[in-house]
Amino acid sequence: MEWLNNVLFNHSAIQAVIVVAMIIFTGLALGRIKVWGISLGITFVFFTGIIAGSLNLSIDSQMLKYAESFGLVLFVYALGLQVGPGFFSAFHHGGVKMNLIGLLLIVMGTITAISIAWGLDISTADITGILCGATTNTPALAAAQQTLDQLGSPTDTAALGCAVTYPLGVVGVIIALILLRKLFTRPDDLTEREPDHANDTFIATFIVKNPGIFAHTLYDIQHTSAVQFVVSRIWHNNELTIPKSGTLINEGDRLLVVTTEKDVEALTFLFGERENRDWNHHVNWNKLDPQLQSRHVIVSRQEINGKRLGSLKLRNTFGVTVSRVLRSGVMLLATPDLVLQFGDRLTVVGTAADIENAEKFIGNRAGSLKEPNLAVIFVGIFLGLALGAIPIYLPTSDIPVTLGLAGGPIVAGLLMGRFGARFHLVTYTTRSANLMLRGIGLSMYLACLGLDAGAGFFDTLIGSQGIMWIAIGFIITIVPTLITGVMAMRWFKMKYGETCGLLCGSMANPMALTYASDTIVGDTPAVSYATVYPLGMFIRVIIAQLLILCL
Repeated sequence: MEWLNNVLFNHSAIQAVIVVAMIIFTGLALGRIKVWGISLGITFVFFTGIIAGSLNLSIDSQMLKYAESFGLVLFVYALGLQVGPGFFSAFHHGGVKMNLIGLLLIVMGTITAISIAWGLDISTADITGILCGATTNTPALAAAQQTLDQLGSPTDTAALGCAVTYPLGVVGVIIALILLRKLFTRPDDLTEREPDHANDTFIATFIVKNPGIFAHTLYDIQHTSAVQFVVSRIWHNNELTIPKSGTLINEGDRLLVVTTEKDVEALTFLFGERENRDWNHHVNWNKLDPQLQSRHVIVSRQEINGKRLGSLKLRNTFGVTVSRVLRSGVMLLATPDLVLQFGDRLTVVGTAADIENAEKFIGNRAGSLKEPNLAVIFVGIFLGLALGAIPIYLPTSDIPVTLGLAGGPIVAGLLMGRFGARFHLVTYTTRSANLMLRGIGLSMYLACLGLDAGAGFFDTLIGSQGIMWIAIGFIITIVPTLITGVMAMRWFKMKYGETCGLLCGSMANPMALTYASDTIVGDTPAVSYATVYPLGMFIRVIIAQLLILCL
């Protein structure tokens, strides 16, 4: 059995890999177990690490710190990269309101924690760890530990505070959602809100009856109109054609136009009359004219990434028209100013031969999308760490605040995911590849965090201090969550599903989101969660550092 002792207990590079892998495997397996329909999922890796640490299992301290830091960086950067394309657009259509309510919840929980700390004379490190556990936010704990390390203070009590309060932090949000539904929800709160289609792409047919545009080119009409639209097809003298910029628009022409629903009325005034036919559902576009086809073409040439659609001159060069662009599940209007990204799915109209020529230019090789650009991933991580190291000096402290390992990479990921294409950087990764990166990073981080905190965990848990911490954490979890939930539904007129997603996202609690998604019809909770999660995560990382520096 000497070989087993060497493998598990003698510190080496191989021993570190074996121990971390064993903790992750065991935690993931146990995380699948459901109790009353609730499972901890990947979070169980954290508690498996705690158990391993309490059994005196350890790895080299430098290797532990490296694996923990690298796992955290990989997780938050991949998260930012995934949500980046939709993060900034989420501030439209109620996103600002949701994020403000989420910030209210974060501030309320922080004030509750500070008040309890002052009333019970709890140290700053302890209350910060309790707050991180109560809000199930391990990246915030990492930021707090980094700040404590800069100040030369011990970091173990913060990790212990997070560890003992984390379980009820998960369950507390679920209890708050149940109480919210049972005690404060009206029947109309459970119905789904009617979706706002005003800015969705919309297809309509117009008949040209406005003398002001007779014999004018399509280019002139588009550039003098305040409304953005794309003319996909023209019926002229019973002949269906693909228009070009120099095509003349004549009286009686029927135009198939792609626009947004809110602009239909303005276009009716521009062209003269709208034909009453719904082109948005159950239309076989390829049967309109045997000579013309409508196909989906994927942007897979790196040279096109970051270029404006109008600069490609697809209409004049290949005789095809791009009417719509599908990106991350969102249909966009194919305006000339639209910046294309790797992985965009273009709806192209033209003859079969013309579309084939355009395909060669655009790429349309779906297989190439499955190969993530690893260079951009590591460039982004480098930029995130550089950003996280920039000191931010506050008037109340001589020690600077930094975004750190958690804040810097997530901001870099958001910016790379949203604006990377403008600098011709291919930031596209498939959903499965992104989930893999996030899963590996989070598993490594949780395993090492639990292993580091495990030595004194059970002594703290069964002691009077541990019981007090658990009670404080539960109060920090459930009281602000309930108050914010009631305010969201009563003052801000949000539906129950929207409120659940908002609360889960602001508390960084994917397990509670799973519960909400299983009990609520539709994907409203998931949409709200994705809207508030990035900003909430970023703010909590900053608050954790400010608590250490200012209290």
